[in-house]
Amino acid sequence: MNRPFVLAAAIVAWCAVLAATRVPPQDDAFTVASYNIRHGRGMDGVVDLHRTGEAIARLGADVVALQEVDRNVERSGRVDEPRVLGEQLSMSHAFGAFMPYQGGEYGMAIVSRLPIRRSQALRLPDGNEPRVALLAELELPSGARVLVVNVHFDWVGNDTLRYAQVKALGAVLDTVRLPVILLGDFNDQPASRTLQHWQPRFRVAAKPESDRFTFSSTEPKQEIDHILLAPARAWGEATVRVITDPITSDHRPIVAQLRLLKP
Repeated sequence: MNRPFVLAAAIVAWCAVLAATRVPPQDDAFTVASYNIRHGRGMDGVVDLHRTGEAIARLGADVVALQEVDRNVERSGRVDEPRVLGEQLSMSHAFGAFMPYQGGEYGMAIVSRLPIRRSQALRLPDGNEPRVALLAELELPSGARVLVVNVHFDWVGNDTLRYAQVKALGAVLDTVRLPVILLGDFNDQPASRTLQHWQPRFRVAAKPESDRFTFSSTEPKQEIDHILLAPARAWGEATVRVITDPITSDHRPIVAQLRLLKP
């Protein structure tokens, strides 16, 4: 028999075996959380960032969006809180500053076990205080990328300024083609226009009806911290928990197990 023909036949057979045994692409499953940490100041009035880090670790999340984070601010001991928490948790971090404050900066952070490929603080219209949204592009184990967007919208009762921030961010996210996780302290309830604005493109990762309130941590009566996913068709059903912790902060953290569906 002709040897080149034998070799070609063997290669064809080998490729057929590989095709038959190739593992199909898998969905990406991972866990995210959102936590307003009040710069590490607990309900006992003590700033204890190590305690905050331990509370974050107990969430078991791969990615955590943190609100009310200080960097080198006097009230929290001039500590670089994003860096210290990242080191304590063995996670990478990104920080977005709202404004200068007491010799440092006050803003928000993302800590992540997944690689942060790039991040950006997007300036939003001012509210009672200056505000940004913190955007971070993360790489999942499959190589797929998602955009995590951490928000802390204006807190005053009149939602005019808050809704202006929502619309400005929405206009930017309408141009994004990556799957998006929008999470944080929205300072508004599910029926508000702050939340309704995102539908139908975004789907709310629903909390259990029996345990959905996130503020305050000692007397939970308001559902103002949320996780939203877009596009809705890209995500499997999310499992969401609200964590009871009446000491570490004035908010309760929320945790969601997510599944990004394979294309």
